[in-house]
Amino acid sequence: MALHWYPRLRTFIARCLLCMSLAAAFILASQAHAGQLGNYLPALDPGAFFDGADRFGDPEGEPPIAPVLKGGERLGYVFLNADFTSAIGYSGKPIHIVAGIDTGGVIHGLKLVHHDEPIVLIGIPEPKVVAALNSIIGRDMGRVAAGLERPPQADIVSGATVTVLVMGDSVVRAAVRLIRSNRLGEAPAPAGAVVSAIRKVDVSKTGVADWDTLLGDGSVRSLRLSVGEVSQVFREAGQPEAADRPESPSPDDRFIDLFIAPVSVPIIGRSLLGDVVYERLKSQLKEGRSAILVAGDGAYSFKGSGYVRGGIFDRIELLQDGQGIRFRDRNHTRLAALAAEGAPHLREIALFTVPADFAFDVAEPWELQLLVQRSTSARGKAVLPFNLGYSLPDAYVTVEEPPAPPPAVTPPSPAEAAPTAEATAAPFPDDEPLWFRIWQMNRIAIGVTVAALLVLTAIFFFQDWLVTRPLLFRRVRQGYLLFTLVWLGWYMNAQLSVVNVLTFVNALVTGFSWEFFLSAPLVFILWGAVAAALLFWGRGPFCGWLCPFGALQELTNAVAKRLWVPQISVPWGLHERLWPLKYIVFLGLFGLSLYSVALAEMFAEVEPFKTAIVLKFAREWPFVIFALTVLAAGLVIERFYCRYLCPLGAALAIPGRIRMFEWLKRWPECGSPCQRCANECPVQSIHPEGPINVNECIYCMHCQELYHDDHRCPHMIQLRLKREKRAALAGSPDAAPAPKKASTARPVITHAGAPVDPSVAILSGPGAERPV
Repeated sequence: MALHWYPRLRTFIARCLLCMSLAAAFILASQAHAGQLGNYLPALDPGAFFDGADRFGDPEGEPPIAPVLKGGERLGYVFLNADFTSAIGYSGKPIHIVAGIDTGGVIHGLKLVHHDEPIVLIGIPEPKVVAALNSIIGRDMGRVAAGLERPPQADIVSGATVTVLVMGDSVVRAAVRLIRSNRLGEAPAPAGAVVSAIRKVDVSKTGVADWDTLLGDGSVRSLRLSVGEVSQVFREAGQPEAADRPESPSPDDRFIDLFIAPVSVPIIGRSLLGDVVYERLKSQLKEGRSAILVAGDGAYSFKGSGYVRGGIFDRIELLQDGQGIRFRDRNHTRLAALAAEGAPHLREIALFTVPADFAFDVAEPWELQLLVQRSTSARGKAVLPFNLGYSLPDAYVTVEEPPAPPPAVTPPSPAEAAPTAEATAAPFPDDEPLWFRIWQMNRIAIGVTVAALLVLTAIFFFQDWLVTRPLLFRRVRQGYLLFTLVWLGWYMNAQLSVVNVLTFVNALVTGFSWEFFLSAPLVFILWGAVAAALLFWGRGPFCGWLCPFGALQELTNAVAKRLWVPQISVPWGLHERLWPLKYIVFLGLFGLSLYSVALAEMFAEVEPFKTAIVLKFAREWPFVIFALTVLAAGLVIERFYCRYLCPLGAALAIPGRIRMFEWLKRWPECGSPCQRCANECPVQSIHPEGPINVNECIYCMHCQELYHDDHRCPHMIQLRLKREKRAALAGSPDAAPAPKKASTARPVITHAGAPVDPSVAILSGPGAERPV
């Protein structure tokens, strides 16, 4: 059946998208910026920022800050984070947070006043996300601005990591810029800046000591905890759920024996590491650098498993002078045993070099903080810190007199203290952008994803070789789909969504920022791969190979087939009228996003991706029922959701029309008269006339298996029979042995499970035949 209306529909859809894009550009460009501080003050309570405050003063300066007043007394100021620094969240639009700060630089209160984040979309209540910022309240940003304290970080909320990190990071950066601009009325006086005697490691002292001596003189410090002691601390901290989930049933069992020592100190390092390892460490350490040995034994691991995924040891933190740093895998060396005489056998021994960008003085007191984690529910987790302090024994140090203090400096006048471009643009104490830190934390995951994409590229480029080996190809495909579902989907939550498309389009017309898109490295990499694949193969590589929900549908359908669940073949006439539904859904969401991205993201719940993949069905029952209903339909109609409802597939199909190559091969007989591939296509993307509709093709390559199969493809069967006939006539030893008795019966081949005469070509419908 000829689809005379199909080209007209494509043209209509393209024109609709063009008109909507132009309308978005005019509408959104004409909207005034809603992030000015003065717009939010009338609706805010001054008492939420400072106790007893009764009103706000008029905003002053640029960017604006507003004084918070109690009668005639000025308690501090409020500012809007987005006025001072980038606060682009998952939606691609700024997250607006008003913060209260006193003249000394201490944060007193925070209020989330506007955002377009799809928090509801992923099932996380907004108050829970906002509560994660409480760790910033009460922190002295003056010390951060002076470089005396590390920037505080908001608590992580599972499922909203990027949003929470952006919120906390933007508030801290905005506060630091405000403080450095000298607009708070008085300069913050960083505490702890007292000049004292200078302690240095005495490198002239050499020798070795046994384990008992090192413990006795304080060269090695230890923290010993039992399971019962840790449970009691959780109970006292108001975490009874964690207290009731001990690591072992006996409270007397050893929870952890933790040992620390600075092995860059010659005697300690040579005693614990041995001469060979110590000399190697000494040759690798640059001047002024230090190394710490951390060893442990017991039920709890100080390493954990987070460093395997993200390359960061998230259970221990090195602290000194109010600053801290977590070690990464590049700073880590695993040791098998301690060299000191009498040292016990310990399960975990790690050697960490302190990064050069962390101001650490091994001669001054420092701490190692152990974060003890226990599950409180299937998804909840409680964390308590245990600090192990260390002070280098006097036997290893020399003491020098401090230099004379510098002369007092007269503070500048208000005119001289006016903000300058240099002060405002001064680098953040931790000058790495947030997205860069996130990429560093996910190096291993990024490497695995890139490797998987290279494997998929090889599959496509060598598809002709692979599809001629059907058994191998099916195992490769099922294995790759399993990897996509389990690792990319359930483990890394790297499920692409139509929300990403709406956000990208919105960012193009309102102000594009790479920082937001780079905040989710795996999603960014996958979108880059999908964009490149659209030029070569269309939507197929993502929909057929890289979509975790698509993989879930196909794998569950394969299981259903093995269990003899009957399959429904949708009649072609009905099928061609159902697949445009997903384009209608996408156009509706796209048009809605021009009015409100947040509203469009709520209606994007037509995608069950977040329920089934990101949240693994741990969600309210209406969302779970919808996702299970879609999957149930996919058990009898393969990839039901992909075919008829998926707005993301529709969004990818539209630019997929610009692909440059035709990688799927066809014989002249395909479609006229042969219908084998069309009848067996799992998503019915092959028209009865023969062409493959790349808008619907998921690139499963089943048609390419048939294309090369000389026992299933009628064209290839004819070629094989002719080849065998010529070989038999020529007396070739490769020819099949002749039958003992001549027979007029024709060889039997099959089509769609029915025997077919090889001298008959298959017409446009099953069972319709004509002589060749």
